[in-house]
This record gives sequence, structure tokens and C-alpha cells, in this order.
Amino acid sequence: MLQKARVNAKLSIGRAEQTIVHLMKKIKVMLKNRYLTAVSSIALLTIIAGCAATESPQLAPPSPVAESSPPPVKPSQPQPLIVSATNPETPTNTKIQQYLNGLTAQGFAKEDQGVWMQSGNTLLANHQGTVPLSAASITKVATSLVALQQFGPEHQFITLIGTTGKIENGVLKGDLIVQGNADPLFVWEEAIALGNALNQKGIKRVSGNLIIVDKFYMNFELDPVKSGELLKQGLNSQIWPSEAAAQYQTLPPNTPKPQIAIEGTVKVLPASPNDVQPLVKHYSLPLAELIKKMNQYSNNLMADMLADTVGGAKTVAQKAAAATGVPPAEIQLVNGSGLSEENLISPRAACALFIALERYLQPYSMTVADVLTVVGKDQGILSERSLPQLAVVKSGTLDNVSALGGALPTQKQETVWFVIMNRGANVETFRTQQEVLLKSFLNEWGSVQVSPPELTPNPARNSKVSRSEIVN
Repeated sequence: MLQKARVNAKLSIGRAEQTIVHLMKKIKVMLKNRYLTAVSSIALLTIIAGCAATESPQLAPPSPVAESSPPPVKPSQPQPLIVSATNPETPTNTKIQQYLNGLTAQGFAKEDQGVWMQSGNTLLANHQGTVPLSAASITKVATSLVALQQFGPEHQFITLIGTTGKIENGVLKGDLIVQGNADPLFVWEEAIALGNALNQKGIKRVSGNLIIVDKFYMNFELDPVKSGELLKQGLNSQIWPSEAAAQYQTLPPNTPKPQIAIEGTVKVLPASPNDVQPLVKHYSLPLAELIKKMNQYSNNLMADMLADTVGGAKTVAQKAAAATGVPPAEIQLVNGSGLSEENLISPRAACALFIALERYLQPYSMTVADVLTVVGKDQGILSERSLPQLAVVKSGTLDNVSALGGALPTQKQETVWFVIMNRGANVETFRTQQEVLLKSFLNEWGSVQVSPPELTPNPARNSKVSRSEIVN
């Protein structure tokens, strides 16, 4: 089970969503390789303060677990996701033109900016709404939608631990086999819980090798050998690195320290042996909760893992276009995270992605607030920004790109779905102007004190956890 405080500490932050611009330059070399190491991720995350605690990874007795989501309740006849791109509401569109003129006066070209705003069936504003622009981490909304459509919000990634040997006097005489299943959030805490489960099975030492099969990621490491080496350390508190020891300190008091000494090496096999006997199953957080964490911290590694799981960036783009009803040309992706200026999404398509996500979740008694950041309620990369309280948003940042989109609750216009995409040499200016613009609209339309139902997270989701289960 995952504790928010610990999840916050272990989630990596990529350049696509760093809230402090000067940090981008410091991590630029690492990001050229597209992925941060887990150690670098933990170090960067010390910048983010304040985390709310829930539960921690621990063992649970065997019980039925939903590995996939049940069929949703049939929704009523939905309204179109996108509205006509012509004839936007004059007052709002005029204010957007003034906003754009202000950027032009500062040297930013209008053709590098895009805006789309709608409320219900009313188009409020449109500037280059159908033109694909650099979307940065708005891409993650597409990845979120497609992953949820494919697996369902309750889907859990199961990592199976087994062996071909026998346990005698505390020694597993044979190999310890890890059958991965693309769990994007298997980290030190999971390794500790897994080690304790194996100790409970009577295993203290493994005479054979640690065998990795299929997609097993640990601490966001894609290399199966490196992931195996990390797991080997995590299972044995006698050889914990400082990061693992630090994470142990966040666990509940009296959590056992696992001691599983593996004498052999880490090896990778294309498939599991036929005679594997299961020992422990590890269930990840449900997909909806994984996506929430991914979006709160704009975790590039998790996003790319999920995109790969559903078939890759092109599949995400195709399915996202189909789900929103926009032309395929308006969603062009080269990865699932947004960590490239070649990821292009039109403001209209991006807005439709947010609305499609909301429509998809409704039959499950969920809202976009269950998978995106609620300003003023959720910790994450947006904590440093001065955004309207209770807005449900996703932002995106590259060296020359700043994007912001989501849902803005208001009194007069109800929920306003918006996307702002900026391109130019001063990301900090774009962020400030985005915040000023949204606050000016709130002054006109009226802010709300309580989230409307369509932007309120389901409190039942707070009990969702990950767990390790001993196989008898």
C-alpha cells in the first residue's frame, strides 16, 4: 500500500514539467537520455515540500482483487466533445485577443500561441484552435485517456514472484524468478514489502540467481538487469543503499527489515520456465491512482511506460483522436510523456481530451479530479504556481513551451474547459500571464468556494492501495 508522502518522494520530475525553470538547465544532460535515474529523481523531489500521508506497503491476506475494471454504468446520451470552431463568444474572445496582443508586444509571435475555451456547447474563445502546437506534458492527458480506455480504472499490474526450487532450512535452493507486468511504480517500498513476504515464506537466502522475465521496472529503470540489481538490494536490508534506507524511515514504525541474500547474479530470460511455483504476487495501485500520481508530478517515465503498454505513441495518438472525434492530424505524438517539441496537439483536441477523460470516468462514479491535479488540494509540481483554487489542471513545460489546460469552475459560466499553449523564449513570462488571464476570467465569472460535483474526486478512491500477497 502506498503512502502519499512516500509516493511523492519517489516520483521523478522530468524537464517537461519542472516548476523551477533554472532546474531545467541543471538536469538537461540527464534528460538528453530521456530518462532520469531513480537516485536523481529522489534528489530532485526534495525540492517539493509537504505531503499527505495515508497507508504504506504491507502484506494482505489472500482475497479477490480486481485485476481489471468492471463494466461501467451506461451513461446518458452525451453531448459532442467539441463545438464548432466558428463564432466564439465575443466578450471572451476579445479578452483573449487582448492577452495575445500583450504577448505580441513582448516579442512573441501570435502564430506560436494557441487558445481554446468552451463551456457546454458554447465556444468562448478560439485562437489557432485547430492548429497542432507543441503540447509538452498535455500529452499525458492523451496517454491517461487511452490507458484507462484499454485497461479500466481498477486495473492492477501484477508482478509474480516464483521459483523452480525448494525451500529447505531457510534456503531457497534454486532461482528466484520475477515475472514483470509493466508496473510503472515498483519502487523501494514495494521491494521491502516483497522481501518481508518472502521472509514470511521462510526464505532467508537464495542459492541460485535472480531471474527477470518480461517488463519488470524498478525505480523507473527500463534496463531489466539494472532493475534486477536494484531489487536484489531492496530485498536485503544488509546491503541497502542510502536511498532505500531513507525510504524505510518513512514506513510505519516496526516495519520489518527484509533479509533475502541472493548468492547468484541477475539474469534476464525471454520467458519463465514451465515449472515455476508461485511464491508472492504484488498488486500495483489501481491504474486510476497510478495516473493521478503520474499527472501530479508529470512523471515522464511513468507516462512513457504506460504508452508503451498500450502500443506506443502512435497508438496513443490514433486512439486519442478516435475518442475525441478530432482529425488525426490534430494529435501527433512521438512519445507518451510530452518530452519532445515534436509532440503536437491542437488546443481544440487538447480540450477534447480533458472532456473525453471526464466522460469516460463518469460511469465509474469518478471525475477528472480523480486523475488530475486539483489546485489547492493536491501536492505536486503545480504547488509552486499561482493558479485558481479548485481548478483541475495539467500543465506542460519544455525549454520554449508552456502549456496549461483543464477545467475552471466558475459561477456564471459553470465549468469552463480551457487550453492555453505558448511557445517562445521566456517560459516564466508565459506562466505568469496564464495565471493573470485565468484570474481575470474568475473576477468576471465569479469563483466558487466548493468544487462542483463534476470536479470533485471520489473519496472512496483514498482507500485504494498496492499490496503483496503470499501465495499458499
